[in-house]
Amino acid sequence: MSRNLIAILRGVTPDEAVPMVEAIVNAGITRIEVPLNSPDPLVSIKRMVDAVSDRAELGAGTVLTTKDVAAVQATGATFIVSPNCDSQVIRCTKTLGMGSYPGVFSPSECFEALKCGADALKIFPASLMGPEGIKAIKAVLPAGTQVYAVGGAGPENFADWAAAGTDGYGIGSALFKPGMSVDDVATRAARIVAAYDEVHNG
Repeated sequence: MSRNLIAILRGVTPDEAVPMVEAIVNAGITRIEVPLNSPDPLVSIKRMVDAVSDRAELGAGTVLTTKDVAAVQATGATFIVSPNCDSQVIRCTKTLGMGSYPGVFSPSECFEALKCGADALKIFPASLMGPEGIKAIKAVLPAGTQVYAVGGAGPENFADWAAAGTDGYGIGSALFKPGMSVDDVATRAARIVAAYDEVHNG
């Protein structure tokens, strides 16, 4: 089962990368990003790709330039996440055949991202917009537009976001923070999957 969850491993190190991603994939989250402001992120992504690309999609987050997009593609990763809406980054991502998840907040940014070819919209920071804001924006977006809440969405409030029409979630500190053990992350991942399934597949 493919869930609209993206695990955000900000701060993961290359040595942690494989055991962490194995635990997360085994729990049922099969889309994982390593933000580029993590230690040696391209090394971590490449190790994850080599370990689990037959079972999961790997990507990079906090991607700000077209040069970064190309560097991420070279690892074998398949999607790009940004905190902002940069038309050049989106178009470059799509030209290279990768999935594009730009960060947006206003209706203007949402429509600009879609015009450039974004596969889904990352509402960030979702905690500031809230479910009601997403509900209002979804009402004017093209039918079928995938909207992910990132920054403020977690297992305790999936139901609120889902009721507003949210399609998926990026999960960062609720899943992983530097210094956590693999067992701790595995436990958190299982709780996130159970909450997601209860709301979206129940």
